[in-house]
Amino acid sequence: MSTLKIIVDSACDLPHSYITEHNLELVPLTVHLNDEEYKDIVGIQAKKVYDEMRNGSVPKTSQASINQFSEVFTKYAQEGQACLYLAFSSELSGTYQTACMVREQVLEDYPEFDLTIIDTKAASLGLGLIVNHAVKLMESGATKETIIEEAKFYCEHMQHLFTVDNLEYLRRGGRVSNVSAFVGGLLNIKPLLHVEDGKLIPLEKIRGRKKVLKRIVDLMGERGEDLSNQLIGISHADDEDTALQIKEMMEEQYGCKHFFINMIGSVIGAHTGPGAIAVFFLDKKANSDIDLTK
Repeated sequence: MSTLKIIVDSACDLPHSYITEHNLELVPLTVHLNDEEYKDIVGIQAKKVYDEMRNGSVPKTSQASINQFSEVFTKYAQEGQACLYLAFSSELSGTYQTACMVREQVLEDYPEFDLTIIDTKAASLGLGLIVNHAVKLMESGATKETIIEEAKFYCEHMQHLFTVDNLEYLRRGGRVSNVSAFVGGLLNIKPLLHVEDGKLIPLEKIRGRKKVLKRIVDLMGERGEDLSNQLIGISHADDEDTALQIKEMMEEQYGCKHFFINMIGSVIGAHTGPGAIAVFFLDKKANSDIDLTK
């Protein structure tokens, strides 16, 4: 038995192949689309969600349930397995709060259960990079205490910068105000947003797609540290061409060499809509001796 089991939810936007390869425990959130209910990652592909949204469908999402966490936590409590759950931002979903509640319930029956839950205050590949960091440390033989310490460092210093084609999707989900959504639809204005203390915060409104991508890359230089030696995350809502374009811009401007590129998953994508582009990086150099750029 491994000394540690890492638990993730589907808001990490890591590929299913990665989750399987590294033997992670996945707790999927739920997507409601066209009167059907799907488990994110395992029950529906994000591409289908984006195609349906382009055709006028309005998907909704729901957090991971009490039963899902109870089943997972009880299984590992019975096995005596130490666990670390790296959770989707508590400001964007009730999933973290539900997990904490279930943890207390399970501890009543299994008081020795060693489960740590971290509110990463992150989303999409921002969360995914935190998970990847923890996985590499675990596979290198690091202790749980070291993994927790370094994961928390990543949580505190993970930058999220992203743009969406239409703020209306975020407005419907209660993620931005009506005024921001209205202005974002005018005159080809593209919103630039970031995550601050786990919340989505509009930063700037920029006219034109090319200009907002350039501003994202410029902001990386203002906020990031040691970018050329970091693993940079890029996630996209069914727009791989733009993801590769912004990757080239980072290579040219900062000499970035290490990238993790993946499609934004169904749950996050239901709120961003098709065409969203997001980048993730650290604003402070990590001190790990392990090569975590792959």
